Amino acid sequence: MFNQISIGRYYPAHSFLHDTDPRIKTILYAVYLIAIFMIKEPAAIGVLAGIIILQLILAKVTLGILWSTVKPMIPLALFIFVINVLTIRQGDVLFSWKIITVTGYGLARASVMAIRLMFLIISTSVLLTLTTTPLKMSDALEKLFAPLQVIRVPVHEMAMMMSIAIRFIPTLAAETDKIMKAQQSRGADYDTGSFINKVKGYITVLIPLFVSSFRRADELAVAMDARCYRGGKGRTKLNPLKMTVRDVLAGVMFTLLAALVVVIDLSLR
Repeated sequence: MFNQISIGRYYPAHSFLHDTDPRIKTILYAVYLIAIFMIKEPAAIGVLAGIIILQLILAKVTLGILWSTVKPMIPLALFIFVINVLTIRQGDVLFSWKIITVTGYGLARASVMAIRLMFLIISTSVLLTLTTTPLKMSDALEKLFAPLQVIRVPVHEMAMMMSIAIRFIPTLAAETDKIMKAQQSRGADYDTGSFINKVKGYITVLIPLFVSSFRRADELAVAMDARCYRGGKGRTKLNPLKMTVRDVLAGVMFTLLAALVVVIDLSLR
């Protein structure tokens, strides 16, 4: 199961979004992040869904890759939905039993929160991880946050740490799956028993996973030190980023679409 997670993986393809400058995609992600958390009306949500579908088409992301990206987050989305349904008591009461009260406003609000999470995951994958290599993402973050170097912020090191963290998500997922299968072959059971027993069972996974993670981090540090890595000072790029007119037009187009979604939402309130 874990080795099928596509979050953090680069999906090699030749598409419009793959060829777009990563700095533009990073800025667009921030724009759509704001738009996702601003909208509430169903019409605006529908328009945003159409824009995300357009992005998926432009990125040439297959349904299988999309499903493997969304599937791990479905339990979290359901949890957020249930929590909001049970805690929001405003609006007309649709169902009431003992301490449980479900209202129409609570259902609508919970649905919006769950949809926001799914939109956030898909936008993150399409605009960043699936269509941008970790190296280009690191270069883009370093360029965008370069002005912070004036106040002595280690921009290069921060950008590299973020890209390495994203890069190792699928690696850790595969490692978790391998450890679970190894423990199950020794008689471990993660599917039956009480919740407390299941939690105790996962301790047999977490400890080897932490040990493996620290070992990988140490090996990576040794490899970087062996290659004389000394930070970003004086370093040059083999393939420097080049922003074209097409990239700027793509950024303007998708920014206007995000602004359209927000305008539609505000006009319907």
